[in-house]
Amino acid sequence: MTMRWFYYAAPQTFYGLAGRLWPWLAALALALTLAGLWVGFGLAPSDAQQGEGYRIIFVHVPVSWMSMIIYLAMAFWSVLGLTFNTRLSGMMTRALAPTGAMFAFLSLWTGALWGKPMWGTWWVWDARLTSELILFFLYLGYMALVSAIDDVRRADRAGALIAIVGAINVPIIYFSVKWWNTLHQGASVSLTRSPSMAQLMLWGMLLMALAMWAYTLAMVCYRVRTLIIERERHTDWVQALPEVAGAKA
Repeated sequence: MTMRWFYYAAPQTFYGLAGRLWPWLAALALALTLAGLWVGFGLAPSDAQQGEGYRIIFVHVPVSWMSMIIYLAMAFWSVLGLTFNTRLSGMMTRALAPTGAMFAFLSLWTGALWGKPMWGTWWVWDARLTSELILFFLYLGYMALVSAIDDVRRADRAGALIAIVGAINVPIIYFSVKWWNTLHQGASVSLTRSPSMAQLMLWGMLLMALAMWAYTLAMVCYRVRTLIIERERHTDWVQALPEVAGAKA
């Protein structure tokens, strides 16, 4: 049986898939968030050095991870768009950007809440904090650029260049604590060594990370359906959709 790798690359087929997925992903995100908050804020023990203040990591770490992952996903879709000139690629990149910007903002905000009691200040020009701030500005710059260009195809190409070039900042964020002498603590979870935290703490963080993944996928599926309708409104298949036909009646 021949696999149709590009079957869902067409907006018409992806629209239906996204519509089926996003309610389940949203429900999964809610369930995982409640479970993660319960484990992280209710069951996990206090930290020997940081006391109760460390619990901000159950939000801070997952949103920081996702702010980087989403930008890499934007760069991935941008490469596909420039290489294969697929219409869906630009829509997916646009659908990802607002959620990525929100996570980058939450990363900075929760980091400030954690930094005040630990460092005695809300902000320092630390390598990781500064590079995360640059990531937030890259998200804002991307959204401002694509919104300022009326021709959506030109806007997608211009935005793709920002997404691809800006992706170099992601490894800088990740490796900044290793490359430079920074105040920011090193990674508590690594693929190359055992976690340096209690098992309940680890479970709480992983549950919250999965919740952020599910939330991101749900929002992207929901948002890309709106973009598809906006861009494909002239086609017969969009005009035949119940939600479009009902709005016209």
